[in-house]
Amino acid sequence: MSGTSLDGVDLAVCEFTESEKKWTYEILFAETYPYSIGWKEKLSHAFTLSGNDVICLDREYGQYLGELINKKLASWNVKPELVASHGHTVFHNPASRYTLQIGHGGVINSITNIPVVCDFRSADVALGGQGAPLVPVGDKILFGEFDACLNLGGFANISFDFKGNRRAFDICPVNIVLNEMVRIYDKEFDDQGGIGRQGKSDVALLKVLNGLPFYQYSFPKSLGREWVEDYFTPIVKNSTCSEYNKLATVYHHIAFQISEIVKKYPVKNILVTGGGAKNTFLLELIRQYSEKELIVPQKEIVDFKEALVFAFLGLLNVLGEVNCYSSVTGASRDSIAGAYYGAKNMKVGDSPLS
Repeated sequence: MSGTSLDGVDLAVCEFTESEKKWTYEILFAETYPYSIGWKEKLSHAFTLSGNDVICLDREYGQYLGELINKKLASWNVKPELVASHGHTVFHNPASRYTLQIGHGGVINSITNIPVVCDFRSADVALGGQGAPLVPVGDKILFGEFDACLNLGGFANISFDFKGNRRAFDICPVNIVLNEMVRIYDKEFDDQGGIGRQGKSDVALLKVLNGLPFYQYSFPKSLGREWVEDYFTPIVKNSTCSEYNKLATVYHHIAFQISEIVKKYPVKNILVTGGGAKNTFLLELIRQYSEKELIVPQKEIVDFKEALVFAFLGLLNVLGEVNCYSSVTGASRDSIAGAYYGAKNMKVGDSPLS
C-alpha cells in the first residue's frame, strides 16, 4: 500500500485460510518502509507531469516496488505465492471514467518472479463505479463482527451493512489536510493531535466547510486530491482566523462529518484503523460528537489493515471470486477487480509459504 499521506510503502506478508466458507487471516510480517525525500517529491508532483513522464514514472515506481519487495522478503526469509499491489494514486476522476495508480505490475512481476495483481480500481470505474472504496469487501468478510469499519487515512471512509447490502463511501479529508497544515510547524504530522488542541474551532470557518456540497451527496461517492485542492484548501487558506484555530476547526469539521454519518445508520461499535486512529485528540472529538463506541485494535491492524485487505483482494482475484461490490461503488455490476501479471497456471494454496 501507498497512501495519500506519503508516509511510505506498507508491506505485509499475509496468510489466509478458508474453513467452512469462513476466512481467517494472519499477518506474518509487516513493515512501513519510509519514502526518501526524492520519492516523496516524485510522487507528490506526479499529477503535474506530461503523459510521457507519467508512463516513465509508472515503470520506475514499479522497479522501486519490485526491488523493495525482494529486499524485504529476503530479510524475512519468505516467498509468497502472490503480490497484491495497490500502487500509488496519481489521478482519480470516476466522473470522467478514469483513475491511475502507478507502479506497473508487469515490472514488479519481472523483478520478483512472483505473480502480481494490481490496478484494482480501473475495471470498476469502467463499469460506471467510483473505483473506491475497495476495502469494504475485506471489512465484510474478515471484520464482520463489527457494526462498521472506519478508516482514518488520507480520507475518512466507512463501511457497514445496510438493508442487506454492504455500503461504503468516503466521508471527508483527514490526514491529507492535517499533515499539510502542520508543515508550517516543521512537522510531518500532528502527533496525537497535540498542535490541534492548542486552537479553538472557528464558527464561521466550520460553517463554510460543513456547507460544502459533497457532504449532501448520497452514496456512492469518493474523494481525491483534486477535490481537496479545488474546494477544501482554498476555504481554509482564505479564512482570517489564526493558524492554530484553522487546524482546530478542521479537526472539529472531521469529527462532525463522521458523527453525522454514524448517527444516521444503525451502528453501535465501530472498528477504527489508519493513521488517524493514533490521533487521540481526533478520537476524543469523534466520540464527543457521535456518542458511539470506537474500538481501536492492536497496532498491527491499525497500521496494516489496508495492506492486509488488498492482499485478500488479490487472492480473491486469483480464485475468480467477486472482490468489488457494486452496492459500494455504484458500478453496473459486481466485478473481479485487478490486472494479473504472471504465470497463468498459478493455483493459490497448492503449495505452502516457504
